[in-house]
Amino acid sequence: MRREGSPWQGLGVVTLKELSDHFTSARMRVLEWLVVLVALAAVYGAIQQIRDVTAEDPFLFLRLFTTAREPLPSFVSFLSFLVPLMAIGLGFDAVNGEHSRRTLSRILSQPIYRDALLFGKFLAALGTLSVSLIALWLLVIGLGLITLGVPPGGEEMARAFIFLLVTIAYAGVWLALAMLFSVVFRSAATAALVTLGIWLFLTVIWPALAPAIAQAVVPPDNQEALLVTAQMLTRLSPSTLFGECVLALLNPTTRTLGPVYLSQLQGAVMGAPLPLWDSVMVAWPQIVGLIAATILLFVGGYVAFQRQEVRA
Repeated sequence: MRREGSPWQGLGVVTLKELSDHFTSARMRVLEWLVVLVALAAVYGAIQQIRDVTAEDPFLFLRLFTTAREPLPSFVSFLSFLVPLMAIGLGFDAVNGEHSRRTLSRILSQPIYRDALLFGKFLAALGTLSVSLIALWLLVIGLGLITLGVPPGGEEMARAFIFLLVTIAYAGVWLALAMLFSVVFRSAATAALVTLGIWLFLTVIWPALAPAIAQAVVPPDNQEALLVTAQMLTRLSPSTLFGECVLALLNPTTRTLGPVYLSQLQGAVMGAPLPLWDSVMVAWPQIVGLIAATILLFVGGYVAFQRQEVRA
């Protein structure tokens, strides 16, 4: 029997239900406390390091995110490592969890289409990650105001806000990947292990492997082509794209994320910061890459879910 109505009529119901489940789950609380405690430790180390720097720095507030103090890495380094874990933790059993509980056929027997179910789960998980990251971002800003005693400028806040949006897009990539494998594999443990394995490969192994592949493909006497090829291969990793976005947005003196040519240095004052819009344009290809990766991975999971047989 054919169901009447829009395929998206159950989207709001699914999203609200999943949001409620995420915010009340013990898994999410453990992940949130892990991220908050580790990030606060990094911010505390950055504050101690910043106090030794002159207050005449026009972008002093942005140093909260990028300054590291041994033995702790910077705040953005922690985010680059922990945000994928949060996203994978929310998405690895999004669909196969319904299979294991034998509730998927019951859900789809209601006036809820597969489109609305999968999209609602993705929106709910991304919304949960966004709320957590916004709260963490506000906490860092508040700590900076209290400890540094220097209010941030308008451009600093704009850069920090765009950095927040980029971090949410970065989380979306890993969430879409986790949900893809949640559709492909019926076992939640298998989906989690495969997703974590790909994350470790792209984050740790691939940046070291890409230059070796470039050397095997490009003639060694063409150093410029070798450098460009290695950089293009490295950018297949979302972590590399996120790191380059952070460099362009939170370090205003960054003028390019690739090889520097003499034509780019003509008329430039060394060490002078770029305007906000120019920094956004420098990072724009990386931002588009993160969004495009999220869309492609979600579409892959959507197509696999549409072709999947659901049994009671």
